[in-house]
Amino acid sequence: MHDLTGRVALVTGAGSVGPGWGNGKATAVLLARQGAKVFGLDINDSAAGVTRELIEKEGGTCVVHHCDMTVASEVKAAVEACLENFGCIDILINNVGGSAPGDPVTMSEEVWDRQIDFNLKTAFLGCKYVLPVMEKQASGAIVNIASIAGLRHHIAGRTYAAYSSAKAALIALGKATAMAYVKKDIRCNTVVVGTMHTPLVEARLVKQIGGGDAGALIAKRNAGIPMGRMGDAWDVANAVLFLVSDEARYITGTEIVVDGGISAARP
Repeated sequence: MHDLTGRVALVTGAGSVGPGWGNGKATAVLLARQGAKVFGLDINDSAAGVTRELIEKEGGTCVVHHCDMTVASEVKAAVEACLENFGCIDILINNVGGSAPGDPVTMSEEVWDRQIDFNLKTAFLGCKYVLPVMEKQASGAIVNIASIAGLRHHIAGRTYAAYSSAKAALIALGKATAMAYVKKDIRCNTVVVGTMHTPLVEARLVKQIGGGDAGALIAKRNAGIPMGRMGDAWDVANAVLFLVSDEARYITGTEIVVDGGISAARP
């Protein structure tokens, strides 16, 4: 099941913001465990290096490459480097993103622009330079990593106008891309991620919204989920794995929501 032997997966945001398993790191490792050769992109060379070492220790193949996914020339160069190393790109995981709170009045124009670039333009550029490769191969699978912020627009008492807008647009980008390439054996789907316990919680959120109390923040986040607990990066990675596998060969232009029931409980 979910055998990816011989396939090449380009994973953006393949590192992690701190110790533990972020979505990109877990996804890269899981795809490698299923036989894929991984080409990992990250702006943090050290974090990407940790992912590469983990894959290589397990006998897998991984090459990492420094890339700012908001810069077209760097994305183009990264795709070319992947082709130089592996000769093809069968899988693209658009995983770069991050949130900043604010409404249209309180948010600066600079923060708005950065949020749209970080959460939407990165996926657009990934698709822009990888799709011609997949089209030439007449095959490929793309998965975008979005957020329930694109479905629900007021999170934990805070407004994330730009982040929500970008993630909603990312879901739409996935559908539009899927329909544009549906006759070319290229699939595009989206994993919509809910409240997760990844290194981001301790690295940033405890300071930003948790008042420095990690235990209290984690308990609050767990309590807000119908299942009673946050998911983790492996929940995201397993959804990605399914969508890029042959078992999902008839699935395109849609989303898998991985959120422990939040969206169903609070439409």
